[in-house]
Amino acid sequence: MTDPLVKPKKKNPVERTRLPTRPPAPRSRAAQGLTRAAAEGVFEMQTCGDCGALQYPPREVCHQCLSERLVWKDADPRGTLIATTVLRHSNDLYFRERLPWKVGTVKMAAGPSVVAHVHEDCAEGGAVRLALKLDRSGQAVLHALPEKDTPNMNDAPQLRESTCDPKFRRVLVSDGKSAMGLAVARAMLDAGANAVFLGDPTSWKTVKAFDALVASDPRVQPVELDVTDTDSVDRLAASIGGKVEILVNTAAYLRDGGILGRKDVILARDAFEVNVLGMMRLAQAFGPGMGFRAADGSNNAVAWVNILSIHALAALPARGAWSASMAAALSAAQTLRAEFAGAGVRVMNVFPGPIDEEWEQLTPPPKLAPAAVAKAIVQGLQGGLEDVYVGDIAEELRTRLRENHKAVERELGQ
Repeated sequence: MTDPLVKPKKKNPVERTRLPTRPPAPRSRAAQGLTRAAAEGVFEMQTCGDCGALQYPPREVCHQCLSERLVWKDADPRGTLIATTVLRHSNDLYFRERLPWKVGTVKMAAGPSVVAHVHEDCAEGGAVRLALKLDRSGQAVLHALPEKDTPNMNDAPQLRESTCDPKFRRVLVSDGKSAMGLAVARAMLDAGANAVFLGDPTSWKTVKAFDALVASDPRVQPVELDVTDTDSVDRLAASIGGKVEILVNTAAYLRDGGILGRKDVILARDAFEVNVLGMMRLAQAFGPGMGFRAADGSNNAVAWVNILSIHALAALPARGAWSASMAAALSAAQTLRAEFAGAGVRVMNVFPGPIDEEWEQLTPPPKLAPAAVAKAIVQGLQGGLEDVYVGDIAEELRTRLRENHKAVERELGQ
C-alpha cells in the first residue's frame, strides 16, 4: 500500500530550488495519437482495419498484414505484469533527480507486450491495468496501475509526476465571487488543497456565499484581483506569485449578441478584455514564477486551467462576439501550452456546455451545475489531462465536429 503523502513543511528559503527538466520528448508523428488519447483521458491504440491486429508501438503499416488502414480505437487496458526492475542510476537528468524509478513489462490481454512505468502497489506476476498519461514533456507514456484502486494510490511519487493532483497544493481562483469560482474553490478544498487564494474582482459588492466560504475554512484567503486591471494583477503576483501551484482562471464575460446587428464593438471589446487579455495578464504576471517552481519538490507548480466553452470550437452566432473571444482564448491557451512546455507545467482547457449561472438564465436545459464542472476540473487535474469536455452538449458537439464540422456550423447558424 502506498504511504500517504505528508503535508510539506515550510521550505527553508536558503535551500536550492530544483530547476525544471524534462524527460526525453521526441516521438514519431504516428505516436502522437497516443498523446491525443492521453490528453483526453482515454485508452486508445492503433488497430488494423483489415486484420484487426493491435499495434504497439504505433507505426505506419500493420506489423501483421502490412495494411496502411490503421485507426485509433478503444483498447482493453488489462494485462499481466511479467517482469519489473528498479532503476537506481540514469544518465538522463530528469530521471536522475527522481530515482529510484520502477519500470516493467506488461503482457496486454489484447496482444502486445509493452514497457511501462510501474506503480509501487503492483506485484510482479499480478494483474494490472494500463493507463496513458502525459509526462512532464507533454508526451504520452504508459503507466501500469493496480487492477483496482488502492489506498493513497495517487500519492505515489511516479504517478504524481504525471498528474496535477491538488492535494496539499496552493490554488489561485481568479474570480471567486462567480458561481463557477466558488464551486471550483470548494472542489479544490475537498480535494485536499493546502490553500485557496480566492480572487475578489469587486470588493464593493457583497456576495454572501463568498463571505461564508472565507469564514468557514481557514485555508481560504481572499485576495483582490481584477483581470482587466494590469496593476491589480501585478500587485497580487508580487505578493503571492511564488506560492501559486495551480491557477484556475474562472474570470469570464458572457453576453448575447452577434456582429451585424450592432453599431459598435463595445460588446466584443469587453469580452476580449476579460476572456483573452485577462488571461494574458495573468500569464505574464504568474507564469514565470510557476515555470520556475515546476520541479520544486512534491508540491511543485503543476497546472494552469482555463475554463472556456465548447463554443471555442464551434461558434454560436447568437453570441458571436463572445464566441470569437472564446476562440481567441483557446488560441492563446495553446500558445501558453507551448511556452510552459519547457518547464513541464500542464495547461488544461475545459470545454463545458451551458452552465447554470447568471447570464444563462434564458438558456433552455440541459445546463450544467457549476459544481459538476468543478468536479470535472479536479478529476482532470488528478488524471493529468489537457482537454476536458463537460456535459452532454459538449460531448455531442465534440463528436459531431469530428464527423462533419460543416454540418455543425450550419446547424448552429440556424
